[in-house]
Amino acid sequence: MIREQQEENRPLYRLIVLIIMVAIAGFAQGMLLPLLAIMLEDAGVSSSLNGLNAAALYIGVLLASPFIEHPVRKYGYKPVITIGLILMITSLLLLPVWQAFWFWFILRIIIGIGDNMVHFATQVWITTTSTQENRGRNISLYGLAFGLGFGAGPFMTRLLAINEWLPFLISAGLSLLAWLLILQMRNEFPLSDLETGSKLSTWSRYKEVFKLAWFAFLPAFGYGFLEASLHGNYPVYALRSGMTIELVSILLPAFVIGGLITQLPLGLLSDRIGRKRILLILSALGAFCFFAMITFESSSTILFILFILAGAFVGSFFSLGVMYLADLIPAHLLPTGNVMMAISFGVGSMTGPLIGGVFIDIFERGSIYYSIGGMLLFILVTGTLFKSAQTNTNQEVTLSK
Repeated sequence: MIREQQEENRPLYRLIVLIIMVAIAGFAQGMLLPLLAIMLEDAGVSSSLNGLNAAALYIGVLLASPFIEHPVRKYGYKPVITIGLILMITSLLLLPVWQAFWFWFILRIIIGIGDNMVHFATQVWITTTSTQENRGRNISLYGLAFGLGFGAGPFMTRLLAINEWLPFLISAGLSLLAWLLILQMRNEFPLSDLETGSKLSTWSRYKEVFKLAWFAFLPAFGYGFLEASLHGNYPVYALRSGMTIELVSILLPAFVIGGLITQLPLGLLSDRIGRKRILLILSALGAFCFFAMITFESSSTILFILFILAGAFVGSFFSLGVMYLADLIPAHLLPTGNVMMAISFGVGSMTGPLIGGVFIDIFERGSIYYSIGGMLLFILVTGTLFKSAQTNTNQEVTLSK
C-alpha cells in the first residue's frame, strides 16, 4: 500500500492531476462571469450593479489571499484544495436556487475564496516541485490549462435556453471530479522555514519577498488589469465608438486564442533566454499592438489581427510572472510569494476597469487602448530599472506525508 501511494505522486501523475484541476477551476470562473451577467441583465439589474456583482469574485480572492499561506504550510496542499473545491461545489449548486442580487454577491465571494484556495495551492505545488530547467514548461501548462478552461466556460451560456440549472450542475460535477482526483493523491507540504534555518516572521517574509522580487508581481498586476479592462470596459467603449456587438464578440476571443497559442512556446523560450528579458520584450510588443489599435480601429480585419497578436504577446503574463518569481526567491518563500502574486492580480483586476472607465470619460477616441498600452509601458520602464538581488535555483524539494 505504501508503495502504491508513493507511486501516485510521481511527478508526471501529480502534474497531470493538478493541471486538470486548474482547467476545471478556470472553467467555473469563465462560466460564471458571462452567465450571471446575462441572468442579471434579464432580471433588469443595472449595468453598474451588474459590474459590482461580478467584482465579488475578485473581492473573495483578495479576502482569502492573506490567510491561505498558513494553512498550506501547516496542513499541506491537499486539505486546502479539498476545502476550496467543497466551497465551490456548494456555492455553484446554491446559485440557481434563489436568484437574488445580494445572495449571488455573497456566493460569488465564497466562490472567489474557494477558487483562490485551489489556485494558490496548485500553483505553489507545481512551482515547488519543478526544477529550474522544466519550470517554464510546467507553469506554462498551468497557464494553458486555466486559459482553455476559462475560454470554454462562456459556452455554458447557451445551455440557459435548455435549463437554467444545467450550466451550474455541469460545473459542480466537474469540480466534484477534480475533488475525486485529488483524493487519490498523497498530501505534501512546501519547504518550511525550520528546514532552511530561516526565522523570519510573517511580515518579514513579505518584506523579504518584495525586496527580492518586486518586479515579478507587475506582470500579474498587468494581466489582471488588461483582462478585467477588456471584459469590463471594452464592450462599453466599442458601443460608444460605433462598433457592433458581433465585432466585439469576435475580438475578445481573438485575444484569448492568441494567448493560448503562445503560452507553452513562451514558457519554453523563457527557460532558454531568461524571464526578465522576455517580459520586457513582450511588454514593448504588447504596448505597440494596443497603441496601433488607435490608428487601425476603423479596419475590422487589422483590429482582429492586432487583438490576436496582443494576446500572443501578453496573454502569458501571469504565468511568466510566476516563473520569474520562482527564479528570484528561495523555495521556502514561494508560498508567501504566491500570496502576494494573487493579491497583485486581484488589485490589477479591480484597478483596470476603474482606470479604463475614467479614460473613457476623458478621451473620446482610443481611451481603452491608451489605458492598457500605458500600463504595459509602465511595466517596461520599471522592468528596465529592476536588478535581481539573487537568482534562485529551487530544486525539487517537497515534504510528503
